[in-house]
Amino acid sequence: MISSVAELYKLHPQTLRLYERVGLLKPSRSQGNTRLYTDADLERLEVILTLARDMGVNLAGIEIILNMREKMIEMEKQMGEFAQVVQQELSRMAASHMRDRTPRHAIVRIK
Repeated sequence: MISSVAELYKLHPQTLRLYERVGLLKPSRSQGNTRLYTDADLERLEVILTLARDMGVNLAGIEIILNMREKMIEMEKQMGEFAQVVQQELSRMAASHMRDRTPRHAIVRIK
């Protein structure tokens, strides 16, 4: 809840509302419309606070940094998937190459 998060991070609840209004945080809502902060929301808030408090970044800069961070995470995921596909293809080609190298006219056939 907003009061618990505000107290935990020594913030005024209006600061959390501002972060939500400008799109930096997007807590879910209960059926009673109470803001519910997940662990991911709290991790994101910690990044926001580090940028704002420790580095002096303004809200527009924080938004740009967070967007770039999300894009980098997505690109890392895509690169990992691509590397896995390439590895599988290389393994398949190596196996195929080894099958093709089996001598066909040898005295004893190798399996």
